[in-house]
Amino acid sequence: MPLATTRRAGLVDQVIEQLREAVTRGEWPIGERIPTETALVEQLGVGRNTVREAVRALAHSGLLEVRQGDGTYVRATSEVSGAIRRLCGTQLREVLQVRRLMEVEGARLAASARTEEELAELRELLEHRDIDQRDKEVADFARTDAEFHLAVVRCGHNALLTELYRGISEAITASVAATYDDPEHAEMIKHRGIVDAIAERDADRAAAEAAGFLDELLARLDEKK
Repeated sequence: MPLATTRRAGLVDQVIEQLREAVTRGEWPIGERIPTETALVEQLGVGRNTVREAVRALAHSGLLEVRQGDGTYVRATSEVSGAIRRLCGTQLREVLQVRRLMEVEGARLAASARTEEELAELRELLEHRDIDQRDKEVADFARTDAEFHLAVVRCGHNALLTELYRGISEAITASVAATYDDPEHAEMIKHRGIVDAIAERDADRAAAEAAGFLDELLARLDEKK
């Protein structure tokens, strides 16, 4: 993996940034072990302490996970996502609650701010999502469903909300996959209503549509207690 040799000023910050970029670009996928400390020292041309501090900082932010005696693994693709993973863990309820907060307002904003090009993109993503759902391709469906919801939020043209939502994309994808096996899942989460409301610029209806299926999923979690 080509990592540029760092300059001598601000070495720790430079190494942090290079490691972060490598993770973000996908050079080390989630769950994969990164090169050893010795290998990073050689590739970056810095001392062991510099590498150690950079790895420690990224582990603290949730991007990496240090497993004593085994190595360091990629845990998330962004600090925000890493933080959410630490907060939520496997607690599906918490992920769905956070999704509801973001997606309801995201749909409301999208109904007011979307462009015709963005609306066409939503319809295309929804078509791909529905095909994956029909074909019971769980991994593909989880990915395209998450992409659809991100696109809805992006249509609201609120850069901060979009980045926050993008930051928890891994947790969102996992929540989609975790709820996919519900026997009534397919009927419960048809998203045509969200797109229609955004197309008609009906902000209240778009928000209600976005809230509806998440409320149903949360209610079903209560029933399973």
